[in-house]
Amino acid sequence: MSEQPSPTLPPVPTRTLGTGDAALDVSALGLGCMGMSEFYGTPDEEGGLATIRRALDLGVTFLDTADMYGPFTNERLVGRAVAGRRDEVQLATKFGNERAEDGTRLGINGRPEYVRTACDASLQRLGVDHLDLYYQHRVDKTVPIEETVGAMAELVAAGKVRHLGLSEASAETVRRAHAVHPITALQSEWSLFTRDLEDTVLPVLVELGIGLVPYSPLGRGLLTGAIRGDAGLAVEADSRRTAYFPRFHGEALEANLVLVDRVAALAEQRGCTPGQLALAWVLAQGRRHGLGVAPIPGTKRVRYLEENVASLAVELDDADLDALEAAVPVGAVAGARYGDMSSIDA
Repeated sequence: MSEQPSPTLPPVPTRTLGTGDAALDVSALGLGCMGMSEFYGTPDEEGGLATIRRALDLGVTFLDTADMYGPFTNERLVGRAVAGRRDEVQLATKFGNERAEDGTRLGINGRPEYVRTACDASLQRLGVDHLDLYYQHRVDKTVPIEETVGAMAELVAAGKVRHLGLSEASAETVRRAHAVHPITALQSEWSLFTRDLEDTVLPVLVELGIGLVPYSPLGRGLLTGAIRGDAGLAVEADSRRTAYFPRFHGEALEANLVLVDRVAALAEQRGCTPGQLALAWVLAQGRRHGLGVAPIPGTKRVRYLEENVASLAVELDDADLDALEAAVPVGAVAGARYGDMSSIDA
C-alpha cells in the first residue's frame, strides 16, 4: 500500500496542459529527474528512486526525464521507479540532444528517422509501451520543424506517444509545429529569474491553448537561498561551478544574491522558505495568464521534494505577485542563463 501524504503537506491538484484532443491532465507540480543522474553533483540512484516513489505517494505524478540525461541512465532509473505504478504516472521524456554511450555530445538531431529510433529506445529503457508526453528537447535548426513534428505525429498514430511537446522553441516555431499536429505543452525555463518567454512566446501559447511546463523554476537552486558562492553546490561534479552557468560566478552572482535576499525577506514575512515563495510565483502564473502551467522542480532528495510540495499551500494574490516582481524586476538578473545560447531557438 502506498504511503499516505504527510498531514503537513497539502494535496496536489491537477492542471490541464493543452486543449481538445491534445489535453493532458497532470499533477500541478511535477518532478524533474535529471539531477538524479547527471549535472548537479554525484548521481544518486537510490536517492532518486526513493524521491520518485515518495513523489507518487504524495500525488506528484508528472515525471520528466530525457534520453540525454546520463546519458540514458535517467530513463532507466525512472522506469525502475514507476514499475508496477505506470497507471499513476504522466510520463514525459525528450529526444533531440543526441549523445553517445560515453557521453559525447553529437549535436541536435531532429531528422525524422532519428525521431522514430529515439522513441523506440526510450520506450525500451523506460519499460513502457507508450509515452504520455514526448518533447523535442531542442529545435534542430537544420531540419524544418514540420518534418520533425510530422515524424512525431506518426508516433501518436502508432500508439507509442499520446501527446507532443517542444522545448525552448520560439513563438514562430511553436506556431508552425502546432499547424502540423496539436502541441500539448512547451517546456522552457521560467522563473522569477528567467522571464524571456513572456513577451513573445507566452501570448502564442495562450492563443493556441498550449500548456507551459517551466523547468528550473527555482533558478537552478539560486532562489532557494541555499547557494552562496560555492556553498550549496556539490563538489566538482556540479555543472553550475562551470562557465556554462554565468549567473553563479563573480559579480553576476553577487548581484543575483541581492535579489535572492529580497525574495527571502518576503518569504520570511509569509512564513515560508524563499524557494517555496519563488515556486508559488510560478504556480500562480497559470491563473494570471489563463494557461495550464505545471512546473517541474528537480531534486534527488525526499526532503526537498516535500518542501516543494508545501509550496502548493502558499497562495499569492495580485499584491503578492506585484511585490515579488518589484523585488526581482524583469532584466535585473545578471548573466546569461547559459554560457552558450546557440542551441536556444530564437
